Amino acid sequence: MKMTALKMKKKLEERLQDPAWRTSYDRDKNKFRVEWQDTKEGVTLALPNIIAKYETKGEKALDDLEEHVKEALRVMHEEQQLEGNEQHVYPVIRATSFPSKTKSGLNMVYSDHTAETRVYYALDLGKSYRLIDEQMMKEQGWNLERLREIAAFNARSLSAELKEDRVAGNSFYFIATQDGYDASRILNESLLEGFRANAKGEVLVAVPHQDVLILADIENKTGYDILAQMTMKYFAEGRVPITSLPFIYEEKKLEPVFIMARNRPESAKGEEK
Repeated sequence: MKMTALKMKKKLEERLQDPAWRTSYDRDKNKFRVEWQDTKEGVTLALPNIIAKYETKGEKALDDLEEHVKEALRVMHEEQQLEGNEQHVYPVIRATSFPSKTKSGLNMVYSDHTAETRVYYALDLGKSYRLIDEQMMKEQGWNLERLREIAAFNARSLSAELKEDRVAGNSFYFIATQDGYDASRILNESLLEGFRANAKGEVLVAVPHQDVLILADIENKTGYDILAQMTMKYFAEGRVPITSLPFIYEEKKLEPVFIMARNRPESAKGEEK
């Protein structure tokens, strides 16, 4: 029997019950929301996406969703401290279209990265993390420079084991540890420089979604097409999509590019920030 939005809404209501929470369903936007009654902070879920995963994975998809939502709600309702938790502060890569404010109107802390990406900052909480906002920084007495330095140091400490896939005379390397910071490894300059030093061809880098970093050693024209298709596929499938455009890495700079079929890449519109 085909799963409808109303049937999925009922399933979610059964799984996400708590006297302190309130659930609602927006029929026009086909979205389901669960939030704390006192603060109105919560999580909004797109039902078409959930139904698609349910039809592929069944109840396992809802088990995973339930765990993520409950953890997110728990984190929202606790006070987190930066001081004393410096080793748990990490940078996270997001698209430039990612919200710059929280749902309650607080300004998120971020740094410019490329024309396609920004660097936000997160406090790791184990099963999840909280993106850092300006109010949290102010309350803790931190400034942006300190936050950047600590996050950059922690990013460099992340493991960087690469898995290689050789296709049509080109080498593609992947980091996909599922630790929440795979894309963040694009900020590890020593990793990129080391890869550049050993590459035979042109170096391209991609962060299609949060949970993967792709490094490519492109030695022929076919390699560009393969990378373009690969990046688009990952972008479409990612839980937190970032950008479908790969980057050329030259002289310690990342430049987003369009890859035209059977051609070398062309610079994307817009200058690097």
